[in-house]
Amino acid sequence: MDDTPPPPRPGAGAGSGAYWIYGHHAVLAALSNPRRKPRRLLTTTDAELTLRDAYDGRWRVTPERADRARFATFLTEDAVHQGIALLAEPLEPVQLEDAIAAADGPVLLLDQVTDPRNVGAALRAAAAFGAACVVLQDRHAPHETGTLARAASGALDIVPVVREVNLSRAIAALQRAGFWVLGLAGEGKRTLAEAAPRDRRVALVMGAEEAGLRRLQRETVDELVRLPMAEGVESLNVASAAAVALYEIVRR
Repeated sequence: MDDTPPPPRPGAGAGSGAYWIYGHHAVLAALSNPRRKPRRLLTTTDAELTLRDAYDGRWRVTPERADRARFATFLTEDAVHQGIALLAEPLEPVQLEDAIAAADGPVLLLDQVTDPRNVGAALRAAAAFGAACVVLQDRHAPHETGTLARAASGALDIVPVVREVNLSRAIAALQRAGFWVLGLAGEGKRTLAEAAPRDRRVALVMGAEEAGLRRLQRETVDELVRLPMAEGVESLNVASAAAVALYEIVRR
C-alpha cells in the first residue's frame, strides 16, 4: 500500500503566497537561505539521498517521500523537478539602500522585463558576477514562481531582489548614493567598456527585448551605452546581454 502523503495544493497549509520551488539547485539554495520560510519538502527516494549528500545545513523542514508520478499533480507538465520540490513562502522585500550597503557589486535594473525565464536567467548572471541586487518593478515584472526560481538555478536565494514602484526614482536614488547609472541601448554613442568608470560603482538599466528602455529611464540615466555587435545582429536576449554587460563591468 502506498503511504506517501498526498502533495498539498499550491499554498495549502501555508501563507497565501506560498509556491513550489523545484529542482536541486533551486531547492538547495532556498533551504540554505535563512530568509526563506520553507513549509513542506517532497522528494523521491533517490533525490533525498542526493540532497542529503549536497546539503550540510540543519534541516528546517522534514523531507517527505513522494512517488515521482505525484509531482505531476501539483507541477506543470514541463517542470524539470529532478524528484524534489519545496513549498515555501516568497522572500520578504529588500530595500534598495540595504542591498547596496550590504554588498559592493554593481546593480542591475530591469525595465518591464516580464518573462520569468528571462528574469531568472538575469538573476543567475547577477549572482555569477557579484551584483549587489537586481531591481524590478512592482508592476510589469513577474512575481516569484517556480518557473522563475528554476530559471535562476538558485540565484533567487542568493541575489537580493528589490521591487520599486517607480524605476526612475530608483535610478535617482542610486545616483545620489554615488552610482554611475548606464542604460543599455543600441543607439548608445559609446560602448559599455568605454563608458564604465573605474572609480565609482555602476548600475546598469536594461529594457525588454522588443521595447527597450522607456523614455523616462533614458532621460534619467547618466549615459546610454551599447554592446559592440557584429553587423547584421540587432540585439541579444536580455539575460545574455546582462551576463556580457555585468562581466564587462566587474572585469575593470
